[in-house]
Amino acid sequence: MRRSDRLSEIIQLLRSAGRPLTAETMARQLEVSTRTIYRDIAALQTMNTPIEGESGIGYIMRKGYDLPPLNFDLEEIEALRVGLALLARTGDSALQRAARRIHEKIDALHGPADWLQVAPWGAAYDDPTKGCVSKSILRDAIRQEHKLRIVYRDGNGVETERIVRPLALVYHLECVMLAAWCELRSAFRHFRTERIYGCEVLDDRFPGQACGLREVWMEQLNWPPQNGPAFAV
Repeated sequence: MRRSDRLSEIIQLLRSAGRPLTAETMARQLEVSTRTIYRDIAALQTMNTPIEGESGIGYIMRKGYDLPPLNFDLEEIEALRVGLALLARTGDSALQRAARRIHEKIDALHGPADWLQVAPWGAAYDDPTKGCVSKSILRDAIRQEHKLRIVYRDGNGVETERIVRPLALVYHLECVMLAAWCELRSAFRHFRTERIYGCEVLDDRFPGQACGLREVWMEQLNWPPQNGPAFAV
């Protein structure tokens, strides 16, 4: 998470909290060190953000401090709620945590809407303790154009090790696929993320090649032009 995003999240946590929050509590929620939270709090206070408190006791936001309202109409807000809830079906734990943070911001401004429900069943949850690689690692590798060394087991249980150039994550209803250029096969391949049982991000990169490879991949799939993101890059 970028520092600017983290500062915004700290403000949101303090705004929505009904009692003082310790640095340790915020550090757990944002998955950073307590020392990082102390530095961020000090930076926010330097910027005249009305945060009061001290280490060991907790921090609160003085009343009257607010963020600008979200400029969405009612149906747009409901579309956001449903879309955020659907992320629970992707099995992508990092996106789910981000969705919860956004949901809290919407609820803080517009109130909850418990009558909008999405069934949670979908793709396998990316639990590294069960062997499933984190989808966040895959997304980072796609963004940074880093090659991956993966251990993959196909539907018959045959295990292979491959070096791939990750291009996109394709979110289906019951699984998530990593689309990549496979150096072993010299071709595009799709790997179900719950069957990737080992993943190493390599120092070797393929800068400037991802966009061109994605275009060829999508042409081969004969996918229609996208009006919105059907896959993550």
